[in-house]
Amino acid sequence: MFEIKPIEEQDFDEILALNEANVPHVNSIDHNELRSLGEQSKAFIKVEEAGKLAGLVIALAPGQAYQSMNYRWFSDKFDQFLYIDRIMVSPDFRRRGVATLIYDELARLCQQVGLERLTCEVNIMPPNPGSLAMHENIGFIQADTQKTDGGNKEVSLLVREVAI
Repeated sequence: MFEIKPIEEQDFDEILALNEANVPHVNSIDHNELRSLGEQSKAFIKVEEAGKLAGLVIALAPGQAYQSMNYRWFSDKFDQFLYIDRIMVSPDFRRRGVATLIYDELARLCQQVGLERLTCEVNIMPPNPGSLAMHENIGFIQADTQKTDGGNKEVSLLVREVAI
């Protein structure tokens, strides 16, 4: 049975290892950057099953100092949003509903705090077709695209409206 819990500092090493295993679909970060994201985030949560890390999400509300180009794009376009900086599912737990559970939790959080939309980006260069298809299937639509990393990456900027 899956449990949703807050991420704690004792989880950082395992989270950073999962993060590095998912580069280039997420950006590489270090311990200090993870701590900073946690301090700025509205959702800094993990999913566990029997004490094992199944997945995690880090999401930020508007008004943070975070300098991500993609977060800034959404900040310029919307007053109310919950920006999903990174969501990851451990390989042993994929296709078991972990991502759906996380997105449902984020939608509940949006409703609780009065945020009208979930936002995120997914790589289109290098391509991440599985993630794009999953996001489309759960109601995200492309708002725009943006080149990042000095033009080495391109992302699809995605939005999903949440009824509040």
